[in-house]
Amino acid sequence: MPTIGWFEILIVVAIAIVVLGPRDFPIMLKKVGSWIGTTKRYINNIQSEVSNIDLEENKEEKKEEKKDE
Repeated sequence: MPTIGWFEILIVVAIAIVVLGPRDFPIMLKKVGSWIGTTKRYINNIQSEVSNIDLEENKEEKKEEKKDE
């Protein structure tokens, strides 16, 4: 899998500044940052819910084992 280095990031930023213009570029960066933050919060929320479901299932299994003994 190819890696993205600093030079490639610099090229993408330069092209974005040319296409969007220097005035709109910071606005676009803010929007992209907002989207990334929203996506990270959504993924963390899903991970915590799955973890909670797993913990609840383990507790129920242990209760059933204690009842069987």
